[in-house]
Formats: sequence, C-alpha cells, structure tokens
Amino acid sequence: MNRSSRPARIVILGGGFAGIAVAQRLERRLRPGEGEITLISRENFSLFTPMLPEVSSGALDVRHVVTPIRSQLRRTHFILADVGGLDTAGRDVEITHTLTGRRERIAYDQLAIALGSSTSTFGLPGVAERVFALKTLEDAGILRNRLVWLLELADTTNDAALRRRYLTVVVVGGGFTGVEATGEFVELFHSVLRFYPSIDRAMVRIVLIEGGPVLLPGLPSRMGSYSAAFLRKRGVEILTGDGVARADDGGIVLQSGARIETATIVWSAGVAPAPTIGRSPLPRTKRGAIIVGRDFRVEGYNDIWALGDCAAIPDGAGGFYPLTAQHAIREGPVLAGNIVATLRGEATKPFHYTALGIMASLGARRAVAQLPGGRVLTGFAAWFLWRSYYLSRLPGLDRKLRVAFDWTLEMLFPRDIAELRVYSREAQSSAATDAGLAPRDELPHL
Repeated sequence: MNRSSRPARIVILGGGFAGIAVAQRLERRLRPGEGEITLISRENFSLFTPMLPEVSSGALDVRHVVTPIRSQLRRTHFILADVGGLDTAGRDVEITHTLTGRRERIAYDQLAIALGSSTSTFGLPGVAERVFALKTLEDAGILRNRLVWLLELADTTNDAALRRRYLTVVVVGGGFTGVEATGEFVELFHSVLRFYPSIDRAMVRIVLIEGGPVLLPGLPSRMGSYSAAFLRKRGVEILTGDGVARADDGGIVLQSGARIETATIVWSAGVAPAPTIGRSPLPRTKRGAIIVGRDFRVEGYNDIWALGDCAAIPDGAGGFYPLTAQHAIREGPVLAGNIVATLRGEATKPFHYTALGIMASLGARRAVAQLPGGRVLTGFAAWFLWRSYYLSRLPGLDRKLRVAFDWTLEMLFPRDIAELRVYSREAQSSAATDAGLAPRDELPHL
C-alpha cells in the first residue's frame, strides 16, 4: 500500500512519563486518518516513580502509585510486550508478547523511543549480584519485604554479629533516590520497632554512601548540607568522598578500604539506558544514551526520535537536560508536535524548558526544594510543597484520593509489617541469595 493512501504508523516504545505524554498529545494533534498510534510497554501501567521510595517503606500501597495505561489513552492501540530489537533498514520493531511469549514485528513510519533507564553498577566486582535496586514496582515490593525479613530474623537470633549484619542497611548513592530512600527507611524502622521489643533503636544502622563531596550533587550546596545534617540527626551515618570497590556475601568494601558488614545494599548510584538500546544501531553517548538533536530526532535518522531517560537531549548551553520526571512530561508534547510537523512537511521545533524546581523528601515531614529563581526552601514548608506538587501530578482523581488517604493513615498509625509474598518465588529467592541469606523457602520458620 502506498504511504500516501494510508495513515502514518506511529509507534511509541515505553509506557513511562515520556511515552504516555507523547501518545496523549498525538491523540489531540492528529487529524482523522492522519496517523495510527501504537504504544508498546512491558507493563500495562505507568508508574509514578517519585513516590517509589514511600512504597518501599510501606507508607504507600503499591497499587496507588500506578495507573493503567489503557485508562490514560483513547485512540492509541496498546500492546503489552517486551521490545527485543530494532531494524532501522526494514523500519520495524521486534517484540515479544509478555503473556504468551509470541514474537511479532511491528512496522513503523515514525518511531518514538522512550524506554527509560536501568540500574548500572559500573561492573564493580560482586555488586550486580548482591544489590537491591529501586527502579520498578517489583523492586520496591521486594525491598519492603526484605526489611521486614531482616527485623524478623534479628528478633530470633542470639548471635550479636549476625544481628548487627541483619540490622545494617547500606544505601549507595546520595542523589534524589538515595536520599529519599534513606529517609523512608528511617521512618519505617522508627515506626515499627515497637513491635520488636528485643531490638533497640540503637541496634539499627543505616549508612548512606556518596562518592562526591556532598549529598544531592549538582544542586545548591545548602540542599545537600541540610539533608546531611537532618539525616545525621535521625541516626544515619553519611560517608561522602568514598566509593564502592566491591561487594561479597558478607557486605561491602569501599575504595578507602573500609568494610561494612551488611545483608542489604540498596543501589542508587547509577543508571544506564535500557538494554534494548544497546543492541540497536542507533548512535549513543559513552554512557549509552541515544544521541538526538534539540528536536529529539535521532542523529542520522529522519523517522526515529528519542526522549526521556534513554536520550541525551541537548539543552542549548553545551550540556544535556537532566533525567527527571518533570522534564519527561514536558518533552513528550514537543516531540509529538514535531512528529505531526514532519508528517505535514512543516519545520520541527527545538525543546526548551526551565525546571520549575527540584525537590527531595527526607522523611519526618522534612524536605529540601530549589524553587524557580534559585531560592532554596528547607524543612516542613519544603515537605508540604513536595507532597502538594506530586499529589497534583498524579494522573486520575482516584489515585490522588488513594494516596492522600494513605498519607493520612500513615500519620495516625504505624507502618504495616505484614510480609506480603506477592512476588515470584524466583524473585524472592534471588533477592535473598544476592545478599547472603538463604532463599525464602529455606529461611527459619518464624
């Protein structure tokens, strides 16, 4: 069939902030018969990642921070599948249907890649096999269960060294995720230790490691110094200027030679683009991000675009835009507009965006925030702004109400310590083995 006699086939890879934003704007901009939109994602929901640390600590219910993709789109054909490969010459994408395993090739005329990122451990010895990431909903659920396991195990052992190891949690990476996760872990332990009378609060050790000189690198120093001071006040050990050298079954070894005995290492020190991108012929930076122009078009291609965490998007000042949710949400509509302009033979527009602000929650109703204009806000006011802003950005009134209700309950009652085995036996066993514990089914009956 001649291209001019049929609608353009527009394929979007990825169902996160960026991919959803592209599809939603295309639905509004395309004329009837001008294009057919297909979105491919390995999950049938989009995850509100800024609230993921609160899921890992039990403050929020796992289902309240996800929104079904189908409910957010009206004219887009959704396919639940993994992306296996990209044939730029044949202009199609290889996918594997998640539920059936059936393979299929999806042809495109315009392709938007928004596959996000994955955790990178930089090839450090023993690290990839033993750390817990905090990138996905499954990560958060497994980590929450993990913390409950450790409390139960510590409560039943008389071995002091083993108990110290169980009750030591190491967080690697002092960026947004690491700082917020650390604050949430403190909240969890402070909330539930009343149920474990044999465990004194002083026995719990939480260590936050940042390779740079300050927490929240790249942001105003006041934000990092306030975060460090507040977390230290709550009992967190903060090690800056030191990195990870290796990990083993007993713990973690730092570049300085210091060793920390621990059963749980939470890794938030680095990200890399999705593995699928590494198997494609597209041009990439040293860190693996797809090289694009300011209009999101992939260098050397007229029909492929990329945005979000998997792309290196020039900011016009010699750098690249940061990998944040607020940028991804704004990138999507501009890219969609450029696809429409290309279909109509019009000029594309460069992306330009000035961040509204940057915020990080520290737990205990405290946060840090950089406001437009560079002003820094700390403490309760920043925490209230953090919650208000992200609650407003949640898609759907039902999710907003559910999260608001969770937050209200969290102020009135302790965190839930029920161990929910909602994840696969393979995932549970892998999580246990990676940190030097027996697989879940082999743990002592408690």
